[in-house]
Amino acid sequence: MTTPETAAALTTTDLIVGGMTCAACVRRVEKRLAKLDGVSATVNLATGRARVNHPPGVTPAELVAVVERAGYTADLPAPPRLQPESQPESPGHTAAFEGRDRLVVTALLSLPVLVLSMVPAWQFRNWQWLCFVLAAPVAVWGAWPFHVRAVRGLRHAAATMDTLVSLGVAASFCWSAYALFLGGAGDPGMRMSFSLLPSAEAGYGSAHIYLEAVVAVPLFVLTGRFLEARARHGTGQALRSLAELGAKNVAVREGGRERRIPIGELLVGQTFVVRPGERVATDGEVVEGSSAVDVSLVTGESEPVEVQPGSAVVGGAVNAGGLLLVRATAVGADTQLARITQLVTEAQAGKARAQRLADAVAGVFVPVALSIAVTVLGFWLGAGADPQAAVTACVAVLVVACPCALGLATPTALMVATGRGAQLGVLVSGPQALEALRHIDTVVLDKTGTLTTGHMSVTRVTEVPGGIGKEAVVRLAGAVEQGSEHPLGRAIVAYCGRPLPEVADFRALPGLGVRGRVEGRLVEVRSPDSQLPEPLARALGACETARRTPVLVLVDGRSEALIAVGDLVRPGSYRAVDRLRRLGVRPVLATGDREHTARAVAAELGIDDVRARCTPEDKADLVRELRAQGCRVAVIGDGVNDAAALAGADLGIAMGSGTDVAIGAADVTLVRGDIEAVADAVRLARRTLGTIRTNLLWAFGYNAVTVPLAAVGLLNPMLAAAAMSASSLLVVGNSLRLRTWQPSRPRRTGGAR
Repeated sequence: MTTPETAAALTTTDLIVGGMTCAACVRRVEKRLAKLDGVSATVNLATGRARVNHPPGVTPAELVAVVERAGYTADLPAPPRLQPESQPESPGHTAAFEGRDRLVVTALLSLPVLVLSMVPAWQFRNWQWLCFVLAAPVAVWGAWPFHVRAVRGLRHAAATMDTLVSLGVAASFCWSAYALFLGGAGDPGMRMSFSLLPSAEAGYGSAHIYLEAVVAVPLFVLTGRFLEARARHGTGQALRSLAELGAKNVAVREGGRERRIPIGELLVGQTFVVRPGERVATDGEVVEGSSAVDVSLVTGESEPVEVQPGSAVVGGAVNAGGLLLVRATAVGADTQLARITQLVTEAQAGKARAQRLADAVAGVFVPVALSIAVTVLGFWLGAGADPQAAVTACVAVLVVACPCALGLATPTALMVATGRGAQLGVLVSGPQALEALRHIDTVVLDKTGTLTTGHMSVTRVTEVPGGIGKEAVVRLAGAVEQGSEHPLGRAIVAYCGRPLPEVADFRALPGLGVRGRVEGRLVEVRSPDSQLPEPLARALGACETARRTPVLVLVDGRSEALIAVGDLVRPGSYRAVDRLRRLGVRPVLATGDREHTARAVAAELGIDDVRARCTPEDKADLVRELRAQGCRVAVIGDGVNDAAALAGADLGIAMGSGTDVAIGAADVTLVRGDIEAVADAVRLARRTLGTIRTNLLWAFGYNAVTVPLAAVGLLNPMLAAAAMSASSLLVVGNSLRLRTWQPSRPRRTGGAR
């Protein structure tokens, strides 16, 4: 038993486990690892990883050996790096790619066999031999992965769903071959009727063949596995997207000379060059140059940060201004991006409660089905029944118990919901989101790019009375800012929206602004000082109250206007927050922005709980704090700084206009840039969860009804295969109903409806 004292001394090791195909495999690996003294493990089928807590005396090599003795492969993950090329494709993507060709060939061979076997009117002379020729490669090559894994499991005294599939296919094919070659089923003109009850007249004896079961079982199981693999492909996307933020190589300056080296060779203390538009390669300190650095993707700060010698910069930030020389202060796993990557990895290592229940059920499902099949065979033989009837009943149990519907229940509903959600601007990524939705009572909202647009824009222009006028001053300011790469300057140029005159003698004033000559006038666009005319002084006060960035425009040394630049609140943010409240959800604003800016936005939207200056670690800690208080927490965000919080929350919701990291770490993605889609996401997820539950209820109910019928001889294998196929089709059909789902809109109060 693990006590708090022993838990504190445990070591955590992650393993990459290969060869797992179902929840029964997960259960087996967890149980085998747990047999070691003091060891506990959580295995995630989607990511193919096992997180093992063990005493220091148990080495990783011993853990790997235990997994391998259980019949699976195990490796230690590579050290964390930020190069894109070091991140392999996800297991789901590889499995889907490898299984696609096998599925296509199996489908082409199986469909004629199914049609001819199920429609007696289409059974021509010697049709059974054509079906045998088509079914043989399906039984051997199409079902080969199931046979291999079944044999491997038997060598380790284990039975999985692959065992049922392999035995059902092998028994059906061997019996059909016997009937064709020795039992009279190969006679020309043979017809096979479709009967509900087994009898001699219906061909229950040796003349009956079960080739439809031979091809149907691999076809439907391969389809289910293919869909599941595609659904799991997005699991590793968050980490791969984080890797893409890191630079592949960096320009190092040594002794006045510059050379490019791979980022992995960069050492702490080396000086590297960051040109305008480039990303900062790693965490460091500016030693030469001044610029504006866009850190919104990393810290959530909407306004660009002015840096100069001595300023700290974070890896992944974008240089929006001049040339910088930076001395590396952290590399590799010690950088902020690497720490965020680790946070996302840890958050995704958990397992939902419903998934644990499914794993437990799957751990006993296959052995029970095999036991029933063996018991049925022994009972029929012991009762003096015809051996052919006994074998047929046993085969019927194996075929009807094949978990095709179980394999299709969740992925088909998720895929249809994803397609429909994409049309409506909502993307649901997994069952964890669906399980969490009914109990969400707190939502943590990011500010930049979520509640706000995430882009700097001119919000107000205040001109001096009796001056050159608003249009003229904006035109001159825009002309000067054409030569600037600063985000504030780009916002002013975009605000002008028309062709601008040329600028001469342009000069950037580090930390202050820019100036130049336009049409013979000296124009300066800079930070305001304390000496301002009364109208501009009042505008400056209003700008500070609204937490906007003020920009002063001087023409020939005279103050002409004050331009307020800021990050605008999205038009639908107020309605979205209001609708969340109506759903009984408490909003919490968490942002990397300054306290005053955050509180100004919160006051505008009516949010009381505000957390400002939050680092990625702070946001993840906030989520853990709220969950420790008993809250069911959802997080809505759009940036790298939100990824760890998104992955660690009960429900993560990402803005589709944000980064791939946030989208990959989230459970729900708002594809359109409308935060009001949160309500649609909640309703679609609830509907999808209901569909999945219906599918699972049918899948388990189907087995609960058909297995006893097959055991007492009321289902022959052909009807068992038809029932198995029908159960899968019903699951798919129920999932397809999501294609017509429509979100309900709140009623308007007052006015026309």
